[in-house]
Amino acid sequence: MYRPTRYRPSPDARDDHIQVLVLGDIGRSPRMQYHAISVTKHGGRVDLVGYHESPLHPRLDGHPTVNVFPLPPLPALLQSKSLPFFVLAPLKVLWQMLSIFYVLAYTTPPARWIIIQNPPSIPTLHLALLISILRGSHLLIDWHNYGWSILATTRGRADRFVHAYLEYESFFGRITPTANLTVTDAMARQLRRPPYNFTRPILTLHDRPADTFQPIRDPARRASVLARIPETRDAAASIVRGDVRLVVSSTSWTPDEDFGLLFDALVSYAAAMTMSSEEEEEGETQRRTTTTPNPLLAVITGKGPQKAMYEARIARWTAEGRLPGVQVRTAWLATEDYAALLACADLGICLHRSSSGVDLPMKVVDMFGAGLPVAAYAEYESFGELVREGVNGCGFATAAELAEVLARLLCEEGRDELAGLREGAVEEGSLRWDAEWDRVVGRVVGLVDP
Repeated sequence: MYRPTRYRPSPDARDDHIQVLVLGDIGRSPRMQYHAISVTKHGGRVDLVGYHESPLHPRLDGHPTVNVFPLPPLPALLQSKSLPFFVLAPLKVLWQMLSIFYVLAYTTPPARWIIIQNPPSIPTLHLALLISILRGSHLLIDWHNYGWSILATTRGRADRFVHAYLEYESFFGRITPTANLTVTDAMARQLRRPPYNFTRPILTLHDRPADTFQPIRDPARRASVLARIPETRDAAASIVRGDVRLVVSSTSWTPDEDFGLLFDALVSYAAAMTMSSEEEEEGETQRRTTTTPNPLLAVITGKGPQKAMYEARIARWTAEGRLPGVQVRTAWLATEDYAALLACADLGICLHRSSSGVDLPMKVVDMFGAGLPVAAYAEYESFGELVREGVNGCGFATAAELAEVLARLLCEEGRDELAGLREGAVEEGSLRWDAEWDRVVGRVVGLVDP
């Protein structure tokens, strides 16, 4: 096989190729797509490498300077669970190594920069290092989290595979990149300490919302959006009047988000409504008008491995009458519809449990961009870098605490508090991705003057 062509600098940096590598579905990797959008805004050329399963962001789809180089999907055998982990994992890694190497070395044009999503680290990091040697590219690793800590959520931190993953990620993360990006300051600090001991530059690039996410203040427009989306259509008028409250949560339906916690909270919320209704029948009308939780519609968006399991639980609990006054619906929406739904909701819910303690959920950033206050799981170190308690959202750690937040904010008495949190969300969301990217990444890759 012939030797891969090497990168040669162009007179104009905008003519150089910048590759964005995702060992996952490109369409479900918003931050990496935002990198690509920012490059195109400065006239640069982008090559997207990853699995092409979901639609791209509308600003990338069909763009004249954007090319997609899809990785071949895993064979059916490697997607099944019939093989034990110690057999399946090496076979899967071997397939990915061969396909990634071929695409990066022979299918794509040589790039000045390769921006790599991490995790997953295996086999991306050592392959990227090899490609950088062969083709003369610079590497920029974007640390969203740690692969070893995500694996530990299912196998435990003492597992030998988890330990091997940590050693691999630390070693190649230390020697591979030209520079690093992290999603939080806490992660940047951690990477400079053992066991990572990074000496290459580390820059914090906080997630910021794209321009797609904007608040919707006009009631008529809000009604129009809700009537357009199938999951909210039949309740649109009631939501706009405030008779039904709309909460939205986004998920990849993976173990690092415990949706059992949300459903337990919704059961408690429904029980509180039932109790208040019984009190109303006994003549306690004043209590009903101020502190009784309103009927609730919860829309959960996203795709992932645990979706069917939770949908079955929702159906069972609804049939058993455990969710009176509460409807739970799942959805998979186009970017524009998802952004509009967030802007029309009363409260966003985030159940992201940081496996490392130092990452942050992008979904909360999008909620703030849409002017939506959040209730978010709070038991990790970097939580305060995004959500400010009582300013733009509320934290919780248990189902009981989440139920209390829902009951407090979604009753008539909680309208002023919720309105204040919404103003805080709008203010936080006013800090946009473009300005953050230009300040941090644009200068590194040569598309923005220092």
